[in-house]
Amino acid sequence: MSSIYMEERADDDCDHEYKLLEENSVSIAGKKRRLDQCPKDQETRLKRLSNAIRIMLECLGEDPTREGLKKTPERYAKAMLFFTKGYEENMMDIVNGAIFAEDHDEMVIVRDIDFFSMCEHHLVPFTGKISVGYIPNKKVIGLSKIVRLTEMFSRRLQLQERLTKQIAVALFEMLKPRGVGVIIEASHLCMIMRGVQKPGSITITSHMLGAFREASKTRKEFLTLISKK
Repeated sequence: MSSIYMEERADDDCDHEYKLLEENSVSIAGKKRRLDQCPKDQETRLKRLSNAIRIMLECLGEDPTREGLKKTPERYAKAMLFFTKGYEENMMDIVNGAIFAEDHDEMVIVRDIDFFSMCEHHLVPFTGKISVGYIPNKKVIGLSKIVRLTEMFSRRLQLQERLTKQIAVALFEMLKPRGVGVIIEASHLCMIMRGVQKPGSITITSHMLGAFREASKTRKEFLTLISKK
């Protein structure tokens, strides 16, 4: 099994980064059109997407009216909307106040979170595991909320590098902890089914903030703990 390692770290003062992510078309809080849509908007979106997929099938040389493909445009449209349902979710609604005062000052880790996302370059899946760690600073977050945040960000058109960064920056902004570390290991179908066509290749990305960036001992402890089986 081959692996590609890509490390990205940022300064612990990430307010500027957070604002840039909010202003980006891929909003960190999900504040774009799908979040605010009404039922009529949802119906219109599904019809437009289904029509586009019907055209795509024709361009591929297929007959979208044949028996096996008659309902494919709508099925695929619904699937794509589910695959990208993170656009309909809001970070603050997901956390829903589950941040608590607590004096715990040792590392908290949720590791091996399964995730599924869609590569924005080729619209094919990449899947793998996410490990998240942080060192509290008088506040902790409900553990299930960490999992739900990773789900929200992964259920969008993504780059693995951006996904790693968004999770880390979101937790850092919400909790103001002493440090945050996020590691993602993923397999990309765009590398397996096309391009270099290398089954078994794994891409690893990291984003470190605060103590995880500044203290090599802290970073080493995190990496050791998430690698234990």
